[in-house]
Amino acid sequence: MIIFAGRSNVGKSTLIFRLTGKEVKRGKRPGVTRRPVEVNWRNRKIVDLPGFGFMSGLPKEVQERIKDEIVAFIEENANEIELAVLVVDGKSAPEIIERWEKRSEIPIDVEFYFFLRELGIPTIVAVNKVDKVKNLERTIAFLAEKFGVSHAEAKNVFIPVSAKFGQNVEELKRRIEKEL
Repeated sequence: MIIFAGRSNVGKSTLIFRLTGKEVKRGKRPGVTRRPVEVNWRNRKIVDLPGFGFMSGLPKEVQERIKDEIVAFIEENANEIELAVLVVDGKSAPEIIERWEKRSEIPIDVEFYFFLRELGIPTIVAVNKVDKVKNLERTIAFLAEKFGVSHAEAKNVFIPVSAKFGQNVEELKRRIEKEL
């Protein structure tokens, strides 16, 4: 099983569509995916998890419940999960991470990466929406530092993509296949 996880509205469902050609429910607003959605791809199950974090229009308790359900799903299925693809928004992730750190909080994207690694789940970080990123090299270096990934290892962990335009999706596909 391969899981796709990440904040709301980072492009998980669109990225799955680009990778597999399988139609999954997608939307412009956060919170379209409310429960894990499964698609089959190359004799494997791909699971599109609901987004975590802030979801406009949803009460805080619903957002927390969804996050708890995601964590429970991953913990219950950890032995079957061969790979996690953590999708981050390359344009907004650095700003969001800095905002959380200014409040002396662990940024949720960083916390989630460590959670997956703690469970022993190999994890690739798909840095999505790179078509909107001004300095990709600096963004990936920033993310690598925050995620505790060495400069040498960063190219294996962080894969820049644009799900919307299909940019570098083949590279992500190769990286997934290599990991499996």
